[in-house]
Amino acid sequence: MTNWEERWQRSETPWEKGRAAPPLEELLDDPGCALYRARRVLVPGCGSGNDVRELARRGIGATGLDLSPTAIARARCCARAGDEDYLCGDLFDGVWRGDREFDAVWEHTCFCAIDPGLRPAYAQVLADLLPAGGVLAGVFFLTPWDPGEDEQGPPFGATRAEITGLFEPWFELRKEQVPARSYPGREGREWLTVFARRELPNPGVADPVPSA
Repeated sequence: MTNWEERWQRSETPWEKGRAAPPLEELLDDPGCALYRARRVLVPGCGSGNDVRELARRGIGATGLDLSPTAIARARCCARAGDEDYLCGDLFDGVWRGDREFDAVWEHTCFCAIDPGLRPAYAQVLADLLPAGGVLAGVFFLTPWDPGEDEQGPPFGATRAEITGLFEPWFELRKEQVPARSYPGREGREWLTVFARRELPNPGVADPVPSA
């Protein structure tokens, strides 16, 4: 298991680019982007908060969450861009959430960083987090290995079919595209999506459970 705090302490963070993800900027350049209608966006695995600050700069309230205290400390040291805050915690344990409510999530590099065996749980957590109509927007790094990197991960690759299969029990895919903007070297290797949380089931009917 990767010790993310140790990686941050040693500055072994090749994913840290010092700026927001270009696909997020591309998405937000559309004034009709669903994230603009969100009251609060959660950014899991936020690192030093580049994407959080970009959302806040665009007038969108955002909360960054990360396992690493060092990453969160760095994020909090940055100049505020708007309505943003940061939490240190494990997405899967729920303790970090308290009474906070979110109606959107921005996914970028968290999905590819976690063990693939946790991906069904990740989809379930986001489904539980968001209300009906809530937005899951993200850029998925399908082939995340740079030259010379170990393809055993992390990061771990994915396919469009795997991603949609994981999320479709709870989410409807509303938008998809290969982003026109990417970090250098990621061109054509990412998938930009917008999912919407499906209507909650009738009272007494359980949420669907994805097949193994």
